[in-house]
Amino acid sequence: MGSGRQTYAQAGVSLATGDAIVERLRAAAESTGATGFGAFAGLHPLDDQRLLAASTDSVGTKLILARARGRLRACGADLAAHCINDVATTGADPLIFLDYVAANRIDLDQVAELVEGAAEVCRREGVALVGGETAELPGIYRDDELDFVGTCVGIVECERLVDGSRAQAGDSVIGFPSAGVHANGFSLVRRVLEQEDYDGEDLLAPTRCYLEEVRRVRDHAHAFAHVTGGGIAGNLARVVPDGLRASIDWNAWERPAVFHWLAQHIEEEELRRVFNLGIGYCAVVADPGDDLVIGRIERA
Repeated sequence: MGSGRQTYAQAGVSLATGDAIVERLRAAAESTGATGFGAFAGLHPLDDQRLLAASTDSVGTKLILARARGRLRACGADLAAHCINDVATTGADPLIFLDYVAANRIDLDQVAELVEGAAEVCRREGVALVGGETAELPGIYRDDELDFVGTCVGIVECERLVDGSRAQAGDSVIGFPSAGVHANGFSLVRRVLEQEDYDGEDLLAPTRCYLEEVRRVRDHAHAFAHVTGGGIAGNLARVVPDGLRASIDWNAWERPAVFHWLAQHIEEEELRRVFNLGIGYCAVVADPGDDLVIGRIERA
């Protein structure tokens, strides 16, 4: 790496360790009858015709920056959109959402901002926020620390399940634009902010919810990928069958300004590995129609 260039590992986050943890836990999860472990959403049969799809995630260290800049409501929207997006990768219709807020000391105004932000997204997308938990945990969290976690559950008919198995060489990868950084990579972003400030709207803009785009193309989609930690190629690799790979045209779209700022401090390879770079969601399809093609599926 060039002098002064930042990496995710230097910021204290190892993507390789995260992958290793998933593999370590896979056997335990699958021993309970679970399927889809390691994908964006886990699956469980409801009956002979339908599957439940569920996903849990958190806002992560974006909360630290958002709290300092008075943007916690946006983080509430982040969480709901992120979990809904994950469930939608299966072709499922998200139904319910639950949240969990934990802190050293609960601040009612902060909790309200987070939950109201999540509720706003849930109302717009027709998802019921059915409950949650608020935990005050001194001794586990440091002073002024805050965590926000959510779970989304949806339902999909077995015959309409989108699981990547139909993807094949020659398929197109279409991309849907992000609003900016979304909610991944903020441990690295905060390291860069120590060198140079940035106050563009695309830094803390909430994660886009892609349910409308998914519903528009899911009847002919072979796979969906939510572009979170791991970048575009890394997340497509989670849904493309063995023996295939996604070849990305990195010049097919214009990146939001925040990524040009980050590029002054982070090498291109690391940017691609950590951030969405302006594409927040991908679909693998045989016929892209008028959608933005950002790559192709090829034999590995």
